[in-house]
Amino acid sequence: MRRLVIPLLLSIASGGLAAQPTFRADARHSGIYADAGVPVLHGVKWKFRAGGPIVSTPAVSGGLVFFGSSDHNVYAVDAHSGALRWKFPTHGRVTASPALAGGTLYIESFDGNFYALDAASGRQLWKFATAGERRFSGRHIHGAEPAAEVMPDPFDFFLSSAVVEGNTVYFGSGDGNVYALAADSGALRWKFHTGNVVHASPALADGLLYVGSWDSYFYALDAASGEQRWRFKTGEDPDINNQVGIQSSAVVADGMVYFGCRDSKLYALDARTGSQRWAFDNKGSWVISSPSVRNGRVYFATSDSALIRAVDAKTGAPIFELSFKQWPFFSSPALAGNFLYIGSHAGKLIAIDLKGEKTAWTFVTDGAKQNAAALTKEDGSPNYRAAASDSFYDALVIGVDRMMSVGAVLSSPVLDGDTLYFGSWDGQLYALG
Repeated sequence: MRRLVIPLLLSIASGGLAAQPTFRADARHSGIYADAGVPVLHGVKWKFRAGGPIVSTPAVSGGLVFFGSSDHNVYAVDAHSGALRWKFPTHGRVTASPALAGGTLYIESFDGNFYALDAASGRQLWKFATAGERRFSGRHIHGAEPAAEVMPDPFDFFLSSAVVEGNTVYFGSGDGNVYALAADSGALRWKFHTGNVVHASPALADGLLYVGSWDSYFYALDAASGEQRWRFKTGEDPDINNQVGIQSSAVVADGMVYFGCRDSKLYALDARTGSQRWAFDNKGSWVISSPSVRNGRVYFATSDSALIRAVDAKTGAPIFELSFKQWPFFSSPALAGNFLYIGSHAGKLIAIDLKGEKTAWTFVTDGAKQNAAALTKEDGSPNYRAAASDSFYDALVIGVDRMMSVGAVLSSPVLDGDTLYFGSWDGQLYALG
């Protein structure tokens, strides 16, 4: 997102791996699936309606699809039919993505609790109370009025998603901590305090845990002890808290760690030392989406500039980019075969042909079919003037919700065999094939 102007929302226009049932396919967050994927879209296999928006990225295991919803529930539905198997109620929105290991599902809720559930039945095995969830907040955020007021960021949609290795589960929290718990009991192994909200999802590789915080630092922690190995400083924006903070989750590949930042850069660091190899400047547009790396290329998406980009993994040199009419990307790409799949704020799931460097097909959500016309300009770009009238903070919050009503896809797509699963702001989980 670039720095905001009045009306406030105008600047929003700003290799084969075995997939694991966790955010971004594995502990390194590669986003790579060995499945055939959906090179040609035949249609909707099924859809399941929850009671609220689905920001959570689903996990698929044992014939079930697991996900959370803003209706406060965690769900398990049949992967072949979409029939409900069970749902578990929490006391807050569930915008984290689940992780499964050893028959247990791990997920956090905005109620401040981290839950371990029996994956077969949904029965609670244990829960761990953090010091309390909150969103990133700042004075005069995004240029909103009143200028002296501290405001929570309405674009802080996601909760940190867990990663599991051995008998330890790791996640971040809005209380500013990164936690390591015993996976079988929820007992605290260690916690590491950062200077602000941690809603990025930690990536794990070679005994190190990598995660960014809204304090503007990216951290490498010893996975066994929680001790800091190094940290890397990103940009700040003390005036309106717009170009600051790390929401993007990192990917670790070939001795490098890559992540996006709200300072508009995609960073590539040496995974062992934290030294910067390169940074790609997106000229004011946030990078919320998490990158994927394959065959020497880094694929990532930008926010209000709405670009899908491929750059050289070693140098950051641009290879190609595709533009999507200023509808932001917060969803992260999934790679399968010669295709990249990603969700858009336009209420679309887009498949990119990586060989042809072009769009292969586009699926439109029910929310977009119902509401997009009233919120889209004639040229296809978002009509933010129709959503928010001025720069008062309340108008920003209302405007964001209106723009999401087009069935925005913030959930990241997941491939399992020849089926693609993702959630939408319209409250539906879609299975495409």
